[in-house]
Amino acid sequence: MRTGPFTVDIESIGRVLLIGGLAVAGVGGLMLLLSRVPVINQLFNLPGDVRIQGENFSCFVPIVSMIIISVVLTVVVNLLLRIFNRQ
Repeated sequence: MRTGPFTVDIESIGRVLLIGGLAVAGVGGLMLLLSRVPVINQLFNLPGDVRIQGENFSCFVPIVSMIIISVVLTVVVNLLLRIFNRQ
């Protein structure tokens, strides 16, 4: 076995893959739960979301939905940072 600054063993690769798989499963479960919320289902059908469809082509650009998600996530992250940075 080679030693140096970039050595990786099978155990650490397995640990990373296991944690990554659990994270993907967690996000999938969260998406399944959020799909049952009526407000979330209407999110990508807002006026301002661009939908172009042709015979062999379709393009969807959720401009307004992404702006709303960005604002909500910015507020949530700022609130969490303020809560956890209190001394």
